[in-house]
Amino acid sequence: MAKETKDTSGSPSREGATTDLPHDRITVERFRQAFPRARWSDRLNAWFVPGRAAERRIGRWIAEREAEADAFADEKGRDAFAFEPIDSRYLEAAPALLQIRTPYSPTVVNEIRQIPYARWDDDRRLWTVPYRSFEELRQRWPAIEAAAERSEPEARRARREAITGTEEDEASKARTRERRRKRYPVPADDGPPLGRAIGTHVGVIFFTGTDGELADRATIDAFYFPAPNGEEYVWAAWRSGSLEESVTTWPARMPSAPDELNRGWWMPTLGELRIARRDAKSRLRAKERREKDKSSGERTADHP
Repeated sequence: MAKETKDTSGSPSREGATTDLPHDRITVERFRQAFPRARWSDRLNAWFVPGRAAERRIGRWIAEREAEADAFADEKGRDAFAFEPIDSRYLEAAPALLQIRTPYSPTVVNEIRQIPYARWDDDRRLWTVPYRSFEELRQRWPAIEAAAERSEPEARRARREAITGTEEDEASKARTRERRRKRYPVPADDGPPLGRAIGTHVGVIFFTGTDGELADRATIDAFYFPAPNGEEYVWAAWRSGSLEESVTTWPARMPSAPDELNRGWWMPTLGELRIARRDAKSRLRAKERREKDKSSGERTADHP
């Protein structure tokens, strides 16, 4: 092990940069080889590298070491996949990354988002997962595959046909019709602020106003939440928030209290805002795809 030499200059004006290192012999030796002028500083309790470009040089060296570690972890994951692969129509093993393509499913999205370094490729409409995250992917794969199979068009059609004409079917249709009305019950004497993100039983929304129309208790109970006895509610119009609005909203510090839940609206938490941001991003991407497809169609029509 290289002998540590102390930085005894104690000069606060000396140009350079400091860094902390893992306390293992190999890392320290490699660091000393890369920075022969580096000295340990008792005063700073860190390694000190002199020079105006020291901070940039240290950052580049750390990035290179992390890249080496990632490459090693990817190689281990690739070996693990080769030894015990996941055989699924939804997964393709490319040389550099694992690629996941499934029908849309909120469960699939939620599961994949929990996998370190997973990324959505908007151009190819698929998820990519580096081999270093293979073990986490393996643990979550049963849930991912099951949700993907439930989201196949044939499976969706079969479920719809199975409930056609039943009370469940009628209730689902009624709930959809009610949601499309973009209204929400709020206490007549305790309405939410307008123009900011508000947590509700249908998600994070932005209220735009009310004309004072009374909300009937049966509709509130059936489609929104159990209305407290004796409380008068009115219908308030709402809209979904943009990605920018969701990102710039400051979250509540504490979860909503029981009286806020009973009231029907509250200040959203960070977890609720993350869902709203994800949904807003999906809407934005869908809008961009529609505009892109429309633009491509117009160009095709102009140039047969």
